[in-house]
Amino acid sequence: MKLMSVMVAVVFALLLISPVSSQALCVKGSLVNVRSGPGTNYKAVWQVFRYMPLKKVGVSLSGDWYAVRDVDGDVSWIYKSLVTGAYRCAIVKSEIVNVRKGPGTHYPKKYSEPMKQYDSFRVLKTKGAWVKVKDDVNNSGWIHKDYLWIN
Repeated sequence: MKLMSVMVAVVFALLLISPVSSQALCVKGSLVNVRSGPGTNYKAVWQVFRYMPLKKVGVSLSGDWYAVRDVDGDVSWIYKSLVTGAYRCAIVKSEIVNVRKGPGTHYPKKYSEPMKQYDSFRVLKTKGAWVKVKDDVNNSGWIHKDYLWIN
């Protein structure tokens, strides 16, 4: 087990210094475990919801697990069939943000309550500095890009 821990540490170090180009990924499952290493025998370090944006920064030796970097810069592992690169996703990076009915502050707020940090969305389109997003229950609206981390 100690050898396995050393190997995981070496892989993480290589991921952090290697010039591997990152690939944008989105979580496609409704609630998915992200792990400390490439396998279900590794601890689930957190759970993420559908449309969580991640950057692929490495691949396990088996090719079944991706090392991914999140909005906070943390690197962890996710099983490859739980993510997709077919569309773009975004996450709220500020404490709160309003969702608008159109692309601008002159449009009314879509909801009475703002979205909170780490709420995630699928990106539908952009218009200038505004991003049209939808959540996992298909509600859509517009958020200024400065409040989002988009993969």
